[in-house]
Amino acid sequence: METFAEYVAQVDNPEHRDRTEEVLAWVSKKFPNLKQEIKWNTPMFTNNGTFIIGIDTAKHHMSFAPEEVTMTNFSDEIAQAGYSSTKGLFRIRWNQPVNYKLLEKIIKFNIQDKADSPTFWRK
Repeated sequence: METFAEYVAQVDNPEHRDRTEEVLAWVSKKFPNLKQEIKWNTPMFTNNGTFIIGIDTAKHHMSFAPEEVTMTNFSDEIAQAGYSSTKGLFRIRWNQPVNYKLLEKIIKFNIQDKADSPTFWRK
């Protein structure tokens, strides 16, 4: 979590800061082989040089960006969880629970789907 310490410290609301730290720590513990990086001022997890997921904070929510292919694959489950979304990310409002089972499935999908990817982003 050292990589994300400065980012987390900049989250003004203490409850949001705790939640951000909780989610980032969960991903780090659940997927210890993923590399923690900050790119474009966003905490990201990568695997063998390829993007897996980015997690960012905003005033009313946390954003989870797993790339468009993954969003399409999980769009129904994301909607069923009650999260708003765009083609590239979904949002979990601060007052909503994090569906960790869904988050785990999304991350596992990206790890497997991008296992042989030679690029950071999908092409």
